[in-house]
Amino acid sequence: MERARQLVGEMLVYCFVVVLVTGAFLTFFYTPSGETVPYSGAYEPLQGIPMSAAYESVLNISFDVRGGQLMRHLHHESSSLLVLGAVVWVLLGRFRYVLALLGLALSLFGALTGYASVDDLLADTFLSRIPIPIWYAFHLLAALTTAAVLLISSRKEAARHPRTPAFIALTLVLTVMAFWL
Repeated sequence: MERARQLVGEMLVYCFVVVLVTGAFLTFFYTPSGETVPYSGAYEPLQGIPMSAAYESVLNISFDVRGGQLMRHLHHESSSLLVLGAVVWVLLGRFRYVLALLGLALSLFGALTGYASVDDLLADTFLSRIPIPIWYAFHLLAALTTAAVLLISSRKEAARHPRTPAFIALTLVLTVMAFWL
């Protein structure tokens, strides 16, 4: 059971690397602002519609940036796998590892703050009173703390059960397969 938990933990690290790489790409084109601006992107039906600058930048990433929609999709899918994997990681540890519970909480918090940063799902709710730059700062903070939790846990588990090249290859193959499912 411990080796399966370590396998899932390693897969979480690889999923998180994809989240970081795609998030870094998206950061170059994202505007964390709640200022209302008229849409002026390539999608004709929304021309002139007032929306937040954050939402407009996400639409521009989707429609105007080459590979932007693919990066958004990969970021979303790897984040979803991260949350699902954290649940499995906690269950395999039978709720006895504080780091696993912290990792699950951070991945859920990161998902919430990611959606809030886009300003599409939480608009017109009580959570929309928090400014978008604050949500974005929380999102970045959740990413950094999730990275720390995953790396600390991975190092602790590798100290107890050393990784072999075959184990690393298996985790990479399973992670790639999880993206195709």
